[in-house]
Amino acid sequence: MNDPGGMRASDAERESVVERLRVASTEGRLTLAELTERTEAAYLAQTHGELAQIIADLPGGAPAPAPAPAAAAASQGRMRKWIVAVLGDAKRTGSWRIDDGIGAVSVLGDVTLDLREAEVRGREVDVVAVCALGDLKIIVPDGVDVELSGVTVLGDKKVQVIEAPAGQAAPVVRVRAYVLLGDVKIIGDSRAQPIKRGWFAWSEWWQERRASLTEGYESSEHGLHGLHGMHGLHGMHGLRPPRPPRPPRLRDRRRDSR
Repeated sequence: MNDPGGMRASDAERESVVERLRVASTEGRLTLAELTERTEAAYLAQTHGELAQIIADLPGGAPAPAPAPAAAAASQGRMRKWIVAVLGDAKRTGSWRIDDGIGAVSVLGDVTLDLREAEVRGREVDVVAVCALGDLKIIVPDGVDVELSGVTVLGDKKVQVIEAPAGQAAPVVRVRAYVLLGDVKIIGDSRAQPIKRGWFAWSEWWQERRASLTEGYESSEHGLHGLHGMHGLHGMHGLRPPRPPRPPRLRDRRRDSR
């Protein structure tokens, strides 16, 4: 008798699991890092059994439909949570909840926002960053899509994140940065201190398949050149195997003012 869990998964079934993960995130069941990793694992899954492993600890049921336009518009009018540093430092790290947008202001000070362990209740993370004579750093899981826009005057805004391959519905972090004589950086796991992650049944095959996708790039011009600190990638309970970059989607460059 054939094992139904060994049946090959279709693209539609993978997308269905990704939608289930998004719904679980909006319900507060997954952090941004967990959502990102499970989404990537869903796209790398080959069988029904592997897809089932990824959502085994989540409630069952069909994926919820996308929010109606009216509901989305209503959410845009909600209060943005602000984190401000004036002549000092402000940090938001660890477990916290993001219901709506985030605002960060740095004036002659430093602001650090670590989004990896945050519960993200929306479909994306929306950040407005204002920086004058200060520094603002946003830490995200490698594997998210980052959209950076805004205006820079005598300052700098930069993305240093290993993003998801094209065509994958990865979580989105959208940042609008307004910089005057300051710096705004968005960095991924490869450049940050470790966070504790759990080990699941799908962790091993996910790591192996991800590594096989970029095998051979390490010695090429698209490899680790310029990606400082890759040896410090973090893992399950601090012991995760190294995460190779995805060369076509590596963003590590200065952004011109927009």
